[in-house]
Amino acid sequence: MDVGLVALLRLTWVAAILPIILASLRLRPFHQTILGVAKRGKTMHPSSSKFTVPQRFFSHFYMAGTLWTTLLLLTTWLYACTAGSTSSTIFALHKSHRVWRTVFLLWLMEAQVLRRLYESLYVFHYRPLARMHIFGYFIGMSYYIVAPLSLCCTCAPEVFEFTLDLVSEGRKQWQPLEVIGGNRFPLWLRWKQWVGSAIFLWGWIHQLRCHGSMRAGGEEYVIPKGDWFEIVSSPHYLAEIVIYVGLLIASGGADITIWLLLAFVVTNLGFAAAETQKWYIGKFEDYPKHRYAMIPFIF
Repeated sequence: MDVGLVALLRLTWVAAILPIILASLRLRPFHQTILGVAKRGKTMHPSSSKFTVPQRFFSHFYMAGTLWTTLLLLTTWLYACTAGSTSSTIFALHKSHRVWRTVFLLWLMEAQVLRRLYESLYVFHYRPLARMHIFGYFIGMSYYIVAPLSLCCTCAPEVFEFTLDLVSEGRKQWQPLEVIGGNRFPLWLRWKQWVGSAIFLWGWIHQLRCHGSMRAGGEEYVIPKGDWFEIVSSPHYLAEIVIYVGLLIASGGADITIWLLLAFVVTNLGFAAAETQKWYIGKFEDYPKHRYAMIPFIF
């Protein structure tokens, strides 16, 4: 089951990445299809209401992501505490470190989806006519199920079996107070986790600032200014990439599944950033010509 889940997740990411790459190369019909699905909000014409849903449904992504990530985090944490309390051999200690590292990744992901949920409910004020393609909606919902699962796929089958055992048999030997008191989580952090979390926090803070700047114009579209908006048109996308680079480093960088997750984030946001850049240039005659689309001095 372990290998099967990992292989399925990797195939899923590859299947999602390839059409976006082909669309970015302007190959029809890939470009028109991906463009139609990806359009939303300001890049979608208000009259395009067929097969669309309100853009405010974005909050559904983060609701689902928060619930799912919280479930994965709690069950993995309980499993790590139980497994860690019996770790004695070198193999068992390595396994315990792997599980605790996964708990750390899920904590970071939890911080991300919770902040995005807050922003979607209280920071962003979606316009009444703003729409997004219904297929794009389902892709977004799927993403926030598959992405957290990808962060914990190497131990997810073990956690699933542990959770079933916990629910069905009760596991009388498990003592909640001992588990909480015996939490050795900080001891499992290595330099990659510290560096990864620092990079994650750097991107997390900048994305928070950029999302605030995007709302500075109120109900009217204006040229965003401040923070990374001074150098790129879509700094919130750049910050998202920085966040996932932090997750990759914190994971240790050995899991191809997380590399593919990052590759999807880069290709997907790169495609969206190119369209956003085109929209800004067409909308504002005085749009700063020195701004790159997403990555300074590169793209």
